[in-house]
Amino acid sequence: MRIEEVDVLVVGAGPTGLTAAILLADFGVGAITLNQYPGTAHTPRAHITNIRTMEMFRDIGIEPDIAAVSEKLSFLCNNVMSESLVGTELARYMSYGSGSDRLTDYAQASPTVPLNCAQHMMEPVLLAAARKRGADVRFSERLLAVEDAGERVEARILDINANEEYLVRAKYLIGADGGRSLVAAQCGFEFEGESGLRDMVNVWMDIDLERYTAHRPAVIYSILKPQERGWVNYGAFINVSPWKDWIFSSPGTADIPEEELLNRVRNAVGDPSIDVRVKNISGWQVNHLYATSYIKGRVILAGDAAHRHPPSGGLGTNTSVQDAYNLVWKLALVLEGKAGEGLLNTYHDERMPVGKSIVNRAIQSLYNQDSVAVALGSAEDADECPSIDDIFGDRPGALERRTALAAAVKKQDYRSNALGVELGQQYQSSAVIDDGTPPVRSEKDPELFYAPSTRPGAFVPHVWLEHDRARTSSVDLVGKGRFTLLIGVGGSQWTAAADRLAAQLGIDLAVRQIGYRCEYDDVYGDWTRLRGIADDGALLVRPDGYIAWRTDHMPDEPDAALRAAFDAILSLQEHDRREVA
Repeated sequence: MRIEEVDVLVVGAGPTGLTAAILLADFGVGAITLNQYPGTAHTPRAHITNIRTMEMFRDIGIEPDIAAVSEKLSFLCNNVMSESLVGTELARYMSYGSGSDRLTDYAQASPTVPLNCAQHMMEPVLLAAARKRGADVRFSERLLAVEDAGERVEARILDINANEEYLVRAKYLIGADGGRSLVAAQCGFEFEGESGLRDMVNVWMDIDLERYTAHRPAVIYSILKPQERGWVNYGAFINVSPWKDWIFSSPGTADIPEEELLNRVRNAVGDPSIDVRVKNISGWQVNHLYATSYIKGRVILAGDAAHRHPPSGGLGTNTSVQDAYNLVWKLALVLEGKAGEGLLNTYHDERMPVGKSIVNRAIQSLYNQDSVAVALGSAEDADECPSIDDIFGDRPGALERRTALAAAVKKQDYRSNALGVELGQQYQSSAVIDDGTPPVRSEKDPELFYAPSTRPGAFVPHVWLEHDRARTSSVDLVGKGRFTLLIGVGGSQWTAAADRLAAQLGIDLAVRQIGYRCEYDDVYGDWTRLRGIADDGALLVRPDGYIAWRTDHMPDEPDAALRAAFDAILSLQEHDRREVA
């Protein structure tokens, strides 16, 4: 059996694995990325790409490429609920910051915009970016067995096309192999929650729905129908690409006869003669699970392998990409010997709470969807299931039903306008130096609204600056695989201190001066308002855009202060102790 040795083996080449492959290549880490399938995703699957993920794609350099295969959610700005596409509309609301009451919130939060990007369109962009960087990405290669052997991980691989097994020995393995993760199962990762809560089936199809949908462009058209016992969620049309490429998702399993599924589709449209060409039928389950540990020895979980939940709110792919973005820079520094193992452990400390919270948020959003059907009424509170006239007419109780419906629809904001959920993640770990200030949360609703902050653990806030007579975002000053020290008008001594420390530690540390008439001109004064430090203070931003440390003023010994910060962030004292031993 042939043996290959590599620094990192990535199992799975979906959005998580491919993002990891790109970043590992950028950091110069030797890696192999495997996928058991013959190519990238062959069905749309996930589709909502939020602005935090777009900021990460912007940093990687693929934001225009992703946008080219997407639709802006400002165009597909609605979510629609209807008895059928032909029948009576039950409710409509604006989503993903498109409503007049949320436009400013989203515009102020980021230089990017949210997109509808189906996974089968996203993955080829990620793959091209990985291969352009020289990443070794292999398809039709299946993981058969994995073992953490202490000093290394050993993985037995089947090359499906050659029908040949070989062994990979890696210093670390990233399990990015999805919701049925073999890595998680064989390495004994434990999960909390429940699995198999519902069976669902997706029908991907060509069907011309323009005359029913173009006047109310939306990402999702939910179909609710009255049944004997009450109104139920019958299914949903998911807009893959306007107006002829759709998924119809409904309760059931993939073994339901195709003709029965087609009848469902036509019934949901309200047109029994509409032409439908099925491209794929696939089943999936609603799960409510998260791994209690993201790291076991030299094996690391990321993406759906670590957190498994319904697609409500579009949190899955976004959280998965962000897992990889958090992990890889830490792994690279540890492998280079520039950081202690404690830095790698902060991946679990920071991302496990996020995974747990989004699993819970997604399942609650699913239950909120169910609340719309409940609000429409059931046979338990009437002689028979309430009809459309019982809801929208002037019959007794109709007003109360409409009031209940409006309240249930408002809950959907937590699914489709939850800017605080998407952007408000704040890390706590040894890679973040707590300055004793309380976390900054929106005073309105921290799930719906985002409060930008420079408190350590928060993502660097976006404001528009001017540089060389061109507009640039503060977000664009950080990332690129390096640490960044953001200073102000009175912080010139920081530059020399940063240069000395970068040479001592062998790290990439950029310095960017922001302020009135500085290199990055705070022309609107927004950075001065948000920065949370004085002119001679400093913010240290990690390669993933999160703030690791801040100081309000220039200390007496800036070199010592900066060195102490890096010692803590990179677990260098632990690293030095290990080197001495």
